[in-house]
Amino acid sequence: MGVPPPPRSYLYVPGNAADKLAKAPERGADALIVDLEDAVPLAGKAAARDAVTAWLAGRPTDLPIWVRVNSGPLAEADLRALAGAPALTGVVLAKVDTSADVAAAAELLAAAGDHDTLLMPLVETAAALLDVPAVARQARVYQLQIGEVDLAGELGLSPGADDAELAPIRSQVVVASAAAGLHPPVGPVSTITADPVALADSTRRLRRQGFAGRACIHPRQIPVVHEVHTPTVAEVQAARAVIALLDRATAAGSGVVLDESGRLVDAAVLRSAHRTLALADRAGVE
Repeated sequence: MGVPPPPRSYLYVPGNAADKLAKAPERGADALIVDLEDAVPLAGKAAARDAVTAWLAGRPTDLPIWVRVNSGPLAEADLRALAGAPALTGVVLAKVDTSADVAAAAELLAAAGDHDTLLMPLVETAAALLDVPAVARQARVYQLQIGEVDLAGELGLSPGADDAELAPIRSQVVVASAAAGLHPPVGPVSTITADPVALADSTRRLRRQGFAGRACIHPRQIPVVHEVHTPTVAEVQAARAVIALLDRATAAGSGVVLDESGRLVDAAVLRSAHRTLALADRAGVE
């Protein structure tokens, strides 16, 4: 099956809210992002950092746990505190501007003896968008994520209901991820928390645009995101049929392979089929 697929959902959890941290593993998300940045006021940064490192030391869950660190001068203190934390999967790097910012974070972790923690740069500045191919190619980068609110503000965009104004930006991040051999990027957060139909429409649009999963800011969003990013039984059956067809053709020494609809079955179609089965396996779809 190859490399496991990335999480369908990442739930953001404030790092300064002990009660929410305690409940977060039971909210149903595939992964957590504990936030030391936007969710925490400046005066509470140090206390939140200490609380999160203590929480991580207790190995609170088997879920993948990421921590979004601050940008600027606070980033170094955050990274030093988190380096080597046993339950930490990776660090979300807020407001990176260039690939040098990502490289510096990796070097700081390595200098602290941490050679395993992954990185997820947040593309939320115009500078980062211009450098996104190099950002994606940095060591330790697992996935990219877009901070569309900050980007839209900096660029003076006013996205409509279909987010058409953001489509070119999204495509740049998807292409950079694919070119670097990364997982597809994480879908950006949405402020829609009380309209599951609208959230599903938005999430399906992101899936069509090449994103894998979505970051969530409220537990109510998780079931909707999972439904969109979980293959249907029909999709699973079609994926298995494609793989079986290609296996038979390979065994017979056949070159060009067409499915029952006359569609060419090539390496890209095969990768998609394996990705579908990996997602189905994660979700328990047979």
